[in-house]
Amino acid sequence: MAHKVIIIGSGCAGSTAAIYSARANLEPLVFEGVEPGGQLSLTTLVENFPGFPTGIMGPELVQLMKQQAERFGAEYNLEAITSVDLSRRPFILKTADTTYESHTLIIASGASAKWIGLESERRLVGHGVSSCATCDGFFFRDMNVAVVGGGDTAMEDSLFLTRFARKVTVIHRRAELRASKIMAERAMLNPKIEFVWDTVVTEILDPAKQKVEAVRVRNVKTDKEAMLPFDGVFVAIGHKPNTEIFQGQLKLDDDGYVVVHDGSKTSVDGVFAAGDVHDRHYRQAITAAGAGCRAAMDAEKYLEVQLK
Repeated sequence: MAHKVIIIGSGCAGSTAAIYSARANLEPLVFEGVEPGGQLSLTTLVENFPGFPTGIMGPELVQLMKQQAERFGAEYNLEAITSVDLSRRPFILKTADTTYESHTLIIASGASAKWIGLESERRLVGHGVSSCATCDGFFFRDMNVAVVGGGDTAMEDSLFLTRFARKVTVIHRRAELRASKIMAERAMLNPKIEFVWDTVVTEILDPAKQKVEAVRVRNVKTDKEAMLPFDGVFVAIGHKPNTEIFQGQLKLDDDGYVVVHDGSKTSVDGVFAAGDVHDRHYRQAITAAGAGCRAAMDAEKYLEVQLK
């Protein structure tokens, strides 16, 4: 028997969609996927989500959302969707072991931050290493931080961090920025921002102490290595939307983000998108939650017509 609503993703967007659709008696099935809880599950203290005046830990916030959705009848499944067929109705979704059918689909699979790929980086995420300056910049007041990257995101993050940090050092693997001219000029003119060119980060210290103390870097032209002291590292080399399984079935933009119109509607009737999977600009917990609400309401209205 086909489900009324299947939701892919269990971050703020997915769980908010689950809360709204469960309260509408749509009995949503939520696939948590390879990163249960989404980006918030990788963060520590969240201080900008309304309703928590003293802040809340990211993993706790997504767990509370999940519990709230389950209270109204949402079902969570730890499997990951590996393929979909959106050319027929009900839609077909497959995991490694099971096939599911659904009259509507809400895609809330998020976007994953691109990382440098270091073991030390992975161990220090949430302990001085971050991919979100807007989320974590406040914690680095009067500190010395590094931003890895050379595009617009890196420049935006660097400029934002100057509000808090004592000094911001941009580490870029090329001799010039990839950022737009206006963003590059703003960063270059800011007295708090310095640049280290033709350089890559090879290690972040010190995982054993669970805090950032320095980074080891290598000049790509001379191969010369150096150790630079920092209190935090922000990786700003972009995000990758988790949309691989929708290639060729949904309209995606050049970077793989789902294209939406009229709210949360996608290029396929009955398929809706919410959160970072389509939002390349805001990428905040609260905007993702709002998008999840919107997608659930759009799915409910769609089903009112389709299942009469």
